[in-house]
Order: sequence, then structure tokens, then C-alpha cells
Amino acid sequence: MIDLAIIPVAGRGTELLPLTKSQPKEMLPVGGKPVVQHVVEELIQCRLSRFLFITGPGKTAIEDHFDINNELIRYLRLNGKEDLLTELAFEREDAEYFYTRQRHQSGLGHAVLCAEPFVHGHRFVVALGDTILGRYTSSGIVKRMIDLFERNSSEIKGIIAFDDVPRQEVIHYGIAKPKESSSDFFELDDIVEKPTAEETPSTLAVAARYIFTPDIFDYLRRTEPGNDGSIQLTDAVRLMICDHKKILGVRLPPGEYRYDIGSFESYYKAFLDFAIHDPIRGNTMKNFLNQKK
Repeated sequence: MIDLAIIPVAGRGTELLPLTKSQPKEMLPVGGKPVVQHVVEELIQCRLSRFLFITGPGKTAIEDHFDINNELIRYLRLNGKEDLLTELAFEREDAEYFYTRQRHQSGLGHAVLCAEPFVHGHRFVVALGDTILGRYTSSGIVKRMIDLFERNSSEIKGIIAFDDVPRQEVIHYGIAKPKESSSDFFELDDIVEKPTAEETPSTLAVAARYIFTPDIFDYLRRTEPGNDGSIQLTDAVRLMICDHKKILGVRLPPGEYRYDIGSFESYYKAFLDFAIHDPIRGNTMKNFLNQKK
């Protein structure tokens, strides 16, 4: 059974300065919750219960957020604000949280490698802590990936979620080269990091959710750092494919929303989209925006 998720949250978030000067990018609010809470709640709905955060300098707010804050609970009760306790329901989820540091900013692949001592030979999910799938934690893509993995556990070494993006945006992502395309899932013939629009093998972009066996760690150790010293997870996956390891891709279903909080533009879009679809305050926000047109 797959119940462990590795959540890399060590990136500096420099594209969102000055917002990220003194707070983690993953703690920026989207729809009344920080980004990383959306990620964790999505994974809990997919039956994951253990979470290892790969952190870095300035990320202690993430640890504080998932702690049980008894002092805050007492304050709310003593001051007649018990109704606000429902906003802290995530603290009572049946989940365990663990933290380890990526001591050097050496890329996503290196961040995943930092999790090896914790994994103990088990299969695990990787979910990027700055990317929300589904509006208000409605995504079930990880559950689909887990089910597919468990049905084919003797054959495959990894599964990656992909989302169809406009051709001009492929330069920002790892892009799949499927062996044979299908409406649901496919085997990877290759995966290419940030190709040009002219050279891209497809428009299927990595959607920030993965499942791996511990084999990935050997390939991460074999992966040569890039010019900036970073070890890319995509490059390790390519090595696995070259070694004839079976890696599958799963498409996000139609209508599945992906919010990559990597720039001001993407952050603003996510914030607005969540605001106008808020089940309680959404109509107020829509009216406000319509008045400002």
C-alpha cells in the first residue's frame, strides 16, 4: 500500500519576491488556505497519511502550520469564537508529518534524493508543494495513479501525471514523448526537459505529481548536474527509460485544474479563480469584479 508522500518545499521562490522574502512561497494564501495545505488535503483525500517535507532555510512556517496549536484553540474557546475552530479541522486529520532539510539548493532531483533514508524500500508519491491540482482539493489524479501502480506493481517503476499545455508553454516544463498515445495513460518513450515549441515531442507537460519505486534513488545518484549545479528529476527518469525501466504517464482528466504558483501571473490567476469559486464568498467576489469592469 502506498501511503507516503514526499513534498519538496525547499525552493527560494525568487520569482515572487518580495512576497517570498520572509515567508515560504508554499504558504502564500489561495482561497483562504496556504498553497501547501491544498496539496496536503488533496493527498489525504487520496488515502495518503504520511508526509515528508523537504525543506530549506526560512521554511519553518510550514512546520508551524501543520502543528496542533493548543494555545490558539484555547484562545478561540475563551473568546466565544468556537465557530472558527472548523477552520483548524485540518490539524485533526489522521496524518503524520515529518521534515528534513535540503542543505544545498541543488534541484528537484536532489530534493527527492534527500528522502531516501526515510523511504525504507517503499513506493512513494512525490507532490510538489507549490502546485495545486483541482479547485478546492477535488483532484483524484493521485488516487488513479496509485490504483494503476498497484495493478501493475511488478512491471512499472514510476508513474507521472501530465497536463496538455499550449505549444508555446512547453519551454517551461518536462514534456512527455509517449510510445503510444491513449485517452487515459501511456508508456513513456522519453521525457524532455524544457524543449522549444519547434522541437517538442508533444504538448504533455509534467503536472507535479509522481509515483516511484526506490529505484529512482540509484538513478538520481547517477544523474549529472546541469550547468547550474542542479540535479533534475526529469534527467533521472530519462536514465530509467534508457535502461528499459517502464514508466507510465497519466493524463489529467478534462476540466482538471492545475495551478503552478511559480510567478506573479500564475499566482494572481489562482487567487482570483479560487476567490470567485469560493462556495461562501464567491458570488460577492464575482459581483465586485463585475462592478469594476
